[in-house]
Amino acid sequence: MTVIHDWIRSAEARDGGTTYLEHGRGTATLSYAGLSRAVQAWARALDDAAVPPGASVAIRLADPLSYATALVAIVAAGRVAVPLDPGESAGRLAPVLKVTRPAAAVWDSPDDLPRGLAVLHPPGDGPPAVSPGPAGTGGIFLCTSGTTGTPKGILLAEDQLCHVAAAVAGHHRLTATDRGYCTLPLFHVNAEVVGLLATLSAGACLVLEAKFSRRGFWELIDERRISWINAVPAIITLLAGEPVAPLPHRVRFVRSASAPLPPAVLGRFEDATGLAVLETYGMTEAASMITANPLDGPRKPGSVGLPVGVELRIARTGQQRFPLCQPFEVGRVQIRGRGVIRQYAAGGAAGTIDHEGWLDTGDLGHRDSGGYLFLAGRTDDVINRGGEKIYPREIEDFLLAQPGVRAAAVVGVPDPVLGSRPVAYVAASGPGPADDITDAMRAACDAALPPHIRPSAFCLVDELPLGATGKIDRRRLAKLAAAAAGPVPHHRDPVAAGT
Repeated sequence: MTVIHDWIRSAEARDGGTTYLEHGRGTATLSYAGLSRAVQAWARALDDAAVPPGASVAIRLADPLSYATALVAIVAAGRVAVPLDPGESAGRLAPVLKVTRPAAAVWDSPDDLPRGLAVLHPPGDGPPAVSPGPAGTGGIFLCTSGTTGTPKGILLAEDQLCHVAAAVAGHHRLTATDRGYCTLPLFHVNAEVVGLLATLSAGACLVLEAKFSRRGFWELIDERRISWINAVPAIITLLAGEPVAPLPHRVRFVRSASAPLPPAVLGRFEDATGLAVLETYGMTEAASMITANPLDGPRKPGSVGLPVGVELRIARTGQQRFPLCQPFEVGRVQIRGRGVIRQYAAGGAAGTIDHEGWLDTGDLGHRDSGGYLFLAGRTDDVINRGGEKIYPREIEDFLLAQPGVRAAAVVGVPDPVLGSRPVAYVAASGPGPADDITDAMRAACDAALPPHIRPSAFCLVDELPLGATGKIDRRRLAKLAAAAAGPVPHHRDPVAAGT
């Protein structure tokens, strides 16, 4: 019997009519009794299609409730779900399919189905399966491109997924009375573990939407009696500048993940809403959450909090005698634990995970005297300007604290003398002459930042390019900046804005 199946049976035994999933902008719902039937039906359909336990099944569905139901049911049935972006074509998904090698697919666009892949349809009523699948055979198989563009296969077993989901539910004190809200993509580990599985472990309800919309957002939160919100900094930034009516009295906290949350944005949001924001940190290789700020006790702006269900250390590069950093010393963030992979299923860099199980996350950061983690950025985002190492987040947090700045990103571009230099991309919070805004940014940096970390140029854009999970697409910005001849121009750049 699988852990997920046990969670479903426990919730069904308490009250099978309790709602597990709910469509945010519609009337569709799924009860725990309905989920139990779905697991049995999917197990029967998989058996009938000769898809053995442990085999991979690709999922690409547009409707969030159908997607979520298939995902949870297939894992509970002892198979490995391969969640795919429903907005991507089969051609763009080909590298992922090559790594994950699914035996079948749940695909709502049969005309676009890759050759040789059998399609499974959501099953209807029928006799129950003999067994939902043996324990230890289910899981989720994800791919992350990393910085090289080469897919890395990450196979997360059900035990890992459930360990982290239970840790999330415990840390956030989720109970059966909670009603969460999630608009994050279901093909990403955050929505899968923090959203679907943590909710399931608590026997609670999750309200899903396929896409975030700020129009009528707070009215929806009030109408659906939401008690916690699973968000990313891009959503929090948009909501920080919006009027809040009605006041969200039922919301206990807003969870921020997937990208750094600038302290200035956190402050504006909390001042506008009165809601606590819990900044967290996670990655696919750790089945989502690694650290989180506590609900009670210090919530430190700029920090992603304390380790939850995982070991964490900050290591020096190339040091044998004193390999670990002291408090406040920046180094490489490394993790290990029950939810952390021990090896990549395919495409992982050699040496990323050592023989003791320590995974090098590729992130840089430090811990303070209380053990709170502060991230400085990715190792490949560090800008080396004439031997001086520059961490983009330090500049970005400063820019975001300036009046009139809605979003900011700093990337390095090649320099024939210094090796590299920082360039800032800024999105203004309102209209204004481009020269006035960039001149104000330059004056603020000149007055407050050390000379070596001041951006050499500013580019005003309408929007910063974001990935599906709300992270800034730094590679795209770096390419745009490097392609510019000489200094980056001080005018609006529609290409960078994604228009």
